[in-house]
Formats: sequence, C-alpha cells, structure tokens
Amino acid sequence: PDYKFKVDIYINFYDKLRFSGNAIYTSEAGIRGLIIFNTGSGYIAFDAACPNQSLSSCSTMTLKGINAVCSCDNAEYSLFSGQCIGTNCDGKQYPMKQYRVEVSGSTIHVYN
Repeated sequence: PDYKFKVDIYINFYDKLRFSGNAIYTSEAGIRGLIIFNTGSGYIAFDAACPNQSLSSCSTMTLKGINAVCSCDNAEYSLFSGQCIGTNCDGKQYPMKQYRVEVSGSTIHVYN
C-alpha cells in the first residue's frame, strides 16, 4: 500500500550515514519502517517490509552489510538497487519499495 508520509532523518544523529556503504533502519515511517542507505553518491530509502511476503511477524527486513534480508524466506535484496540477489530469488516478483529522498544540509527528507 501507498501510505503518505514525510519524515526527516538527521545525519548527525545517525553517524553511520556519513560514510559510503552504510545503512540504518528506523521505525519512524513506512509500512515496516525505513532503511536508509548511503550509496556514496547520495542516499536511497526503502521500506523495510519484505516485498514478496504478506505482512506478518517475519516480514520486517534486517540489514546485512549492503543488503537487506527478509526473515520469512531469507531472500537478500541489494540496497543499491532494491532487487533480489543470490540463490533465494526464484519466484520473487517485486523489488523493495523505494521512497523519494531529498537532502538539505545534514537532513535527509524521505517521503511518499
């Protein structure tokens, strides 16, 4: 579903976001929270809900380096593209849900 929201993420509060290849999880918005990733050339924001699972107790993704993992089926998704990668991708129809991002100074604005 498309829930409308706008949330501000302060880079100074999440020090990891200052460095390329780092990601954070926050439960502030989205369906199951947000995953914010520093690509090295900007920021990307995804919903933390497993894209190919119904909402359940296992459908919140966790971070694993530069990937996100769905606990329901152990499918891994690249935080660079949102696409499923690796061996557990058979039958995975959807990529991670990406949100809009704007950066202003040390604030990341994420919205839908």
